[in-house]
Amino acid sequence: MENKQNPLISIITPAYNAEKFISQTIESALRQTYSNWEMILVDDRSMDRTVEYIKGYQEQDDRIKLIKLEENSGSAIARNTAMEAAKGRYFAFLDSDDLWTADKLEKQLRFMQEKDIAFSFTKYVIVQEDGTETKAVTDTPQYVDYDDLMKYCIIGCLTVMLDTDKIGKVEMVNIRTRQDYVLWLTLTKRGFLAYGLPEVLAKYRLVENSISSNKLKAARQNWNVYRHIEKQSLWKSIWYFSNYAFKSVKNIIIRKIK
Repeated sequence: MENKQNPLISIITPAYNAEKFISQTIESALRQTYSNWEMILVDDRSMDRTVEYIKGYQEQDDRIKLIKLEENSGSAIARNTAMEAAKGRYFAFLDSDDLWTADKLEKQLRFMQEKDIAFSFTKYVIVQEDGTETKAVTDTPQYVDYDDLMKYCIIGCLTVMLDTDKIGKVEMVNIRTRQDYVLWLTLTKRGFLAYGLPEVLAKYRLVENSISSNKLKAARQNWNVYRHIEKQSLWKSIWYFSNYAFKSVKNIIIRKIK
């Protein structure tokens, strides 16, 4: 039976044509030292063996749950579908090609309980497509607010944990990419600071030709967020975008040096 010290954590995982990495992702959940979790995988009408692989894990562990969408709808709808079905107090996000360290849930839950906070994130390391770790590790300030995030989103979706008892219903806007960023903005605009746990507890995989790997598209999406979703003025949007562009270029240079 769940109690306040041992709450259920719902792992939110959208999946689309993920047969190459989905087993590694599920395995990283199964290795967690914290055991009271459910993993809700929403298949976004994959055309490969993603569903077959997930079903194999379902047969081994009833904490693994699969929902199949009838048509390809994008990661926002997939995540929202998972969150609607989730039974946990805490939500943790793990995409179908990313990985967690074995103590990720245990350490992050303890961090949130001790500080009595609703929204947290951790450091992550970037890994190559084959899983080889790079020297690129994200920064993690003590906390970030709305203005900080508008200048640059330092939060990796794969590191976020939310306490829905404090936040309430969680939903992502239906855009093709950056929907997680918009959610973080929405939460911080409501007054929830995002607190950083300064430990590397996740691995972000750089996958060739993925939406997030295209820097130009990412820049366009950021501009769309500033102007059309957050409805900032032209000059305010330019200000935020210039901060975003400077930080992005700086990170690229640092990663190349490393």
